[in-house]
Amino acid sequence: MAKLDKISGFHRFFLRLDSIVSTGLFEFADGVKRGWGAYTSFLERFRIWGLKRVIVDLLDDAATFGLIFAIGLVTFALPPFSGTDDVWNRNRQYAVTVTDINGEIIGRRGIRQDDAIPLDEIPPHVINAVLATEDARFYSHFGLDIQGTMRAMVANAKANDVVQGGSTLTQQLAKNLFLSPERTLRRKVHEAFLALWIEARLSKKQILKMYLDRSYLGGGNYGVEAAAQYYFGKSIRDVSLSEAAMLAGLFKAPSKFAPHVNIANARGRAGVVLGRMLDVGAISQGEMFQAQREAASVINQSDFYSPDYFLDWAYREALQLIEEQGLQNDYVVEVKSTIDPRMQKSAQRIVNEMLDTEAVKYRATQAALVTMEPDGALKAIVGGRDYENSQFNRATDALRQPGSAFKPFVYLAALRNGYNPNTMVIDAPITIGSWSPRNYSHRYAGRISLTRALAKSYNTVPVRLMTKIGRTPIIETAHRVGIQSNLLSVPSLPLGTNEVTVLDLTTGYATFANGGKLAKPYTVLEMRRPNGEVIYERSQNAAPAEQVVPEEKISELNYMLNKVVTEGTARRAKLGFTPQAGKTGTTQSYRDAWFVGFTAHYVTGVWYGNDDFTPTNRATGGSLPAMTWQRLMSDALKTKTALALPGIPLDSSYAKYIAEKSGEIELSLAPTTPDASGDPSGLGYLRPGETDPSGNGDVVIIRPPSRSDAVVQVLQDMFSVFKDKPRPKVRRRQSSASGPQIFRPSNRKRARQNTKRLRNLMDSR
Repeated sequence: MAKLDKISGFHRFFLRLDSIVSTGLFEFADGVKRGWGAYTSFLERFRIWGLKRVIVDLLDDAATFGLIFAIGLVTFALPPFSGTDDVWNRNRQYAVTVTDINGEIIGRRGIRQDDAIPLDEIPPHVINAVLATEDARFYSHFGLDIQGTMRAMVANAKANDVVQGGSTLTQQLAKNLFLSPERTLRRKVHEAFLALWIEARLSKKQILKMYLDRSYLGGGNYGVEAAAQYYFGKSIRDVSLSEAAMLAGLFKAPSKFAPHVNIANARGRAGVVLGRMLDVGAISQGEMFQAQREAASVINQSDFYSPDYFLDWAYREALQLIEEQGLQNDYVVEVKSTIDPRMQKSAQRIVNEMLDTEAVKYRATQAALVTMEPDGALKAIVGGRDYENSQFNRATDALRQPGSAFKPFVYLAALRNGYNPNTMVIDAPITIGSWSPRNYSHRYAGRISLTRALAKSYNTVPVRLMTKIGRTPIIETAHRVGIQSNLLSVPSLPLGTNEVTVLDLTTGYATFANGGKLAKPYTVLEMRRPNGEVIYERSQNAAPAEQVVPEEKISELNYMLNKVVTEGTARRAKLGFTPQAGKTGTTQSYRDAWFVGFTAHYVTGVWYGNDDFTPTNRATGGSLPAMTWQRLMSDALKTKTALALPGIPLDSSYAKYIAEKSGEIELSLAPTTPDASGDPSGLGYLRPGETDPSGNGDVVIIRPPSRSDAVVQVLQDMFSVFKDKPRPKVRRRQSSASGPQIFRPSNRKRARQNTKRLRNLMDSR
């Protein structure tokens, strides 16, 4: 009975639901029917017949199709941006001006642009020249010039060609800011609608200022200020009427009328501009004749030296800093860089001379070079023989095997794991799997010290060290001191078979010169806006260098690397007058030849080879790279005070070396604190008249007789070939409290020099 009650309730629910649905549908249908009847009755009141019916139908259809067309047109003409972002800088490129440390411009990258000149400071004849040529009715239209467009259409129809443009200055600005240069109907519709949009948001002065600053005027220049600087070497504030007419002529076709490409075309176009200025009453006939007589001339761009490889890297770093520092809205910046223009020119000259002379017999056709200070401040970058022929930067982007130039990282890893420079190791054949590395000479030295093994660049020793300490510590040590390249854990790792760039490898050596403090390559010292406001300063924003390796370990490694120069494979890189260290590198089949060396002032890496990876004619790191390094450093250190390196003291041997070449030496032998190797350090060269800044008297003072600038002259003469003249004997005077010991050069035979050495010594002058 309970079950029956349940079933009855269920049926009752569905019966009730059915009645509700049925009633609702009936009432809805009845309501629609009655509504349609009422609507029909209402329309009967407005029913018309005959001609009126035809007219109303036509208007109704026109309104309907007109609305559809308007919706389609608006959809077709929607601007290619949302309007919520910074639309005025959409697709805008950065303009970076690079200067040296003294503020002298060395070049530009990105686009050339300077929008810091207010409109009120731009001469009226410049503005009049632009308006007369581009949009004489600029101040009277609303973004679209109907009269001008109709006139252009008639003129073009008569000529059966495009002889006049109907676009207003605002339309051209819309195209420059938002659109591509393609000639399509869609672009023209966009251009018209965007012109109206711009006019509704900006004043006429703002539109004109933006047009003058953003328009392309040839030669990579955007805006009248950048163009005036590039073509005439002056600010837009100072251009003459004839120069203003030449600039105004560029707006129509900058590539055709650019004066640095075709001065005749540019002057012809300037004459047309002057004629239009006369037609609109902007100038008098006398002013036009005067401007035509004093035709504008452009400066010779070839007279300006541009360190292009360095500029490319500085621009890359500047863009990275702009993003990191949140300066994306600063599109025009001035960068003060670390470059040494004199060293940059010298480096490129020396590399090219070596490629043209010494490198020919080695069949090496390309080279790369990087010079930086021990903290990573880049001073010179040579990315190849000729930037005009190849913009590829071999110093920063080319991956090459460093060969034995990688071995210092292996030895440093060993020093960090308990070895020392005097640890005895075995130079003997070794096999790992099916791989058996051999020495360059195919001979083995047996039991030797780590120092001698590195100096002679034996291959089996670093491989044997790897088997003792493992590959991971070597890779970790290389990355710790600044190597950024990916290093594979392969058996040949100690022999430099992983690929690195010249910049990367040089950075690792810079950490050695920096006493174990991590060196990071940089070129940007500060960035400013065009008005001079500083927006980035490295001294304030950069973190201090991290001590990544104990200085005593670096001192031990530097001591070993010094022996590479004085007793090992890099003797052609020897300077003699200052502490130095370095390492050669030669890869399999002589494809790559390297030398990376450093003093207390500079770290320089040099590479020679061929772009197509073909082998050279047995070029080694101790030949072309070492010779190039020696020439560059001899020139770069002419005016520098010699300083000790960690592990390489500035002792009396350097003074004696110079004494053998020229001059009189006063040498103080005041005791100093020994360094990690037990030798005294802290000596340094001073110019005549200078005092010891340390107050300890532990300096070497060079005082050649009858010299106006002692250090400069000594360093210029130190590698000269002297005429046959007797040398005074060495006379030693005992040290006293009142004066230092004095050494004079001895009268001994000059060592016989081979022809190649003589040529190198004479080149170093």
